[in-house]
Amino acid sequence: MRLDKFLKVSRIIKRRTVAKEAGEGGRVTVNGKVAKPSTDVSEGDVLTIRFGEKVATYRVLQVAETVRKNDAGLMYELISGEEEE
Repeated sequence: MRLDKFLKVSRIIKRRTVAKEAGEGGRVTVNGKVAKPSTDVSEGDVLTIRFGEKVATYRVLQVAETVRKNDAGLMYELISGEEEE
């Protein structure tokens, strides 16, 4: 699954356009490498995202095309940092 779509479906970032901008701005890394919005994301990958001054690191637990809002948190594990408010 594309990085920008995963961020939106998992609700780490609420809008796909914002997720795309984060990827294009170099604020997202996948397994330590700067990632473009089109980068493939799979189970086990580690995502690091800079939200302004905050940095959050997530581990991808599952990849699904669609999920319910209540189940979106099951797609990833927060390793370090804080949830976006």
